[in-house]
Amino acid sequence: MLALSILFGAIVGLSLGLTGGGGAIFAVPLLVYGLGVPTKEAVGISLAAVGCTSLVGFLHRWKLGQVELRTGLLFSVAGMIGAPVGTWIGNLLPETLLLLLFSGLMIIVAVRMWRKSSEPRAEDINCPAPELHQEGPTCQRDASGALILTSRCARLLLLVGVMTGVLSGMFGVGGGFVIVPALVLFSGMSIHRAVGTSLMVIALVSVSGVGSLIWSGREIPFMTSVLFVAGGIAGLFMGQQIGKRMSGPALQKFFSAAILAVAALVIFRNLSN
Repeated sequence: MLALSILFGAIVGLSLGLTGGGGAIFAVPLLVYGLGVPTKEAVGISLAAVGCTSLVGFLHRWKLGQVELRTGLLFSVAGMIGAPVGTWIGNLLPETLLLLLFSGLMIIVAVRMWRKSSEPRAEDINCPAPELHQEGPTCQRDASGALILTSRCARLLLLVGVMTGVLSGMFGVGGGFVIVPALVLFSGMSIHRAVGTSLMVIALVSVSGVGSLIWSGREIPFMTSVLFVAGGIAGLFMGQQIGKRMSGPALQKFFSAAILAVAALVIFRNLSN
């Protein structure tokens, strides 16, 4: 039991370190089907473990200059507001319906991410691609690569941040599978900076998510959470080392494929019951 908790935590951490998100998507199934943890407890453990692991990853990437604090804080504030709303909604809707809606969202995000990975773009945030200065639905950046935070851009990022928080409260996920594509697609951020900024957002949103779960009366087993965090931190640094050897487009395609695989599994398990 102890070894499995650490191993499953390492799998979650590996996902977070490699892609900046998706860890909690694996955490809940591993806890429920691998360790026999009740679903409601698994959601709490997932948020607590992913939040702590993400915090460690964020601090590491911050030192490397791979985090945009202003953009991340904007996302985080919106996400922390949305998390309690998600917890409330999750208590009202049937679990099967929630999971099917969740899988549909994952498919949409994965398809958009895959398509974006095939488009030419700058790898370095200090050398922004020309298309970032054109009119369009995304935010824009100045000549130095800094985000131009217009009112339209702020509203867009706040909206996606709130949605991320709602998903966090509903499903016990950090929301990295939404945050990373959103930062890449909407703010013109490079994939590696999006991963670092995502870890910061996940850590802060998880605090709100855990708080809302405790407030609603759910228990979060302490020892299992600690073991998951220990494995997660080890897996996190493994994922970051692997990520250094992969290009931005390759990371995006890997992330997309992982999301599609999990979405297919969720759909199959719910429709086959």
